Amino acid sequence: MKRFTGLFLVAVMAGGLTLGTYKLFFEKSDYALVSQNDSLPVFTTSSAVASAKGAGINEVDFTMAAESTVNAVVHVKNVTVSRGPSSLLEFWYGYEERPRVQMGTGSGVIISPDGYIVTNNHVIANATELMVTLNNNKTYEATVIGTDPNTDIALLKIEERGLPYLAFGDSDNVRIGQWVLAVGNPFNLTSTVTAGIVSAKARDLGRNQSFIQTDAAVNPGNSGGALVNTNGDLIGINTAITSQTGSYIGYSFAVPSNIARKIVEDILEYGNVQKGILGVQSPRLDSPYARENGFDEIEGVYVDGVEEDSGAEDAEILRGDIIKRIDDIKVRKFADLVGYISTKRPGDQVEVTLERDGEELMLPVTLKERQTINLPALGLTVKNLSEADKKEYKVKKGVKIVGVPETYRGYDLMGKIILQVDDKEITDIQKAKELFGDISRYRKSSITLLDKKGEKERIIFQ
Repeated sequence: MKRFTGLFLVAVMAGGLTLGTYKLFFEKSDYALVSQNDSLPVFTTSSAVASAKGAGINEVDFTMAAESTVNAVVHVKNVTVSRGPSSLLEFWYGYEERPRVQMGTGSGVIISPDGYIVTNNHVIANATELMVTLNNNKTYEATVIGTDPNTDIALLKIEERGLPYLAFGDSDNVRIGQWVLAVGNPFNLTSTVTAGIVSAKARDLGRNQSFIQTDAAVNPGNSGGALVNTNGDLIGINTAITSQTGSYIGYSFAVPSNIARKIVEDILEYGNVQKGILGVQSPRLDSPYARENGFDEIEGVYVDGVEEDSGAEDAEILRGDIIKRIDDIKVRKFADLVGYISTKRPGDQVEVTLERDGEELMLPVTLKERQTINLPALGLTVKNLSEADKKEYKVKKGVKIVGVPETYRGYDLMGKIILQVDDKEITDIQKAKELFGDISRYRKSSITLLDKKGEKERIIFQ
């Protein structure tokens, strides 16, 4: 009996093993294994196979843009000879009058076959001698044709013909996210190319300007070099970086090509820069005044003031209007407006689209020459006196306050005439800028004001 039972168990186990083997190897399954990894698939790729098939590859070719650019970018050497004390000890105890040679370097971009070169104003500032070295290592002496410190653009000239050059592109067509190349000649080691994307447009940087921001690596010696798109079009002049170390840490800035081109054309045609202004004022969006009034949440430019005798006043733009568009350019912030207006001249007409009381208006505005200026030290905006001002205030000289920063809005300064700074007479806005520029934070200064009633007052500040 025991023997029979043992044989029976062996037979059952053998049958079960046979059935399992059949199920596993010969019968098709109608189920699938499920695990948590199904929602996160992992794909094994082979770059060689994918490249050969062209599958799934979005490759950007920079070679043509680089080849057409490098020979048009130059090395600029600034030699400055200065005289005077080199240390505090020499200042106090006297010094020998001997020249000291200082040298700075940067980059530049050839924009015509006969040797015109665009660079940054800070690259060539105070130069006693300027030398330009091409990518083929030929060196030329350069002449300064003109500069514009406000936009940090300078125009140089070397005597040569048949040079490789870059044509200005249209920076208004630049799009965030597009590929760009930054080309410079920082160490006179022939041109260097770095690549990145456009990170942002119309960056202000606190200069009341408009810059293209990119993440292409730009270091100090690249200042004045070219920012180009993948077609090799010049869309900007590299001019600044944001860094705590003085070296590139991720962000670089370029003057848009439309602004640089306009500066160059003005210098060549007029000998100076022609600046047309719209004549509107707008608060900084990061100021408490803007935040408290909700201006920082507005998409567009809030008009907080309109300058007298400006195109905006003539077109009846009002305080409280929100500018949405100028010509075909959408305006999201003040830097958008400044950037576009910087490409225009006095007498040019623009179409301003704005929102007023919930309605959209389109107003033609003729730009005028600037009659106002921002003063150093206090940051007041003043204008030259019109004939009506002189008659109303019964004065012949002085400047009128037409803009007051938030810090001084409680001092009732708007509309008053500045007659003197530290007992020195003010004649016009240029004289006012000069006198306010001489104000020292280490001593007290005073300004003499006149109101519409003919009453004078003196304000002392430090």
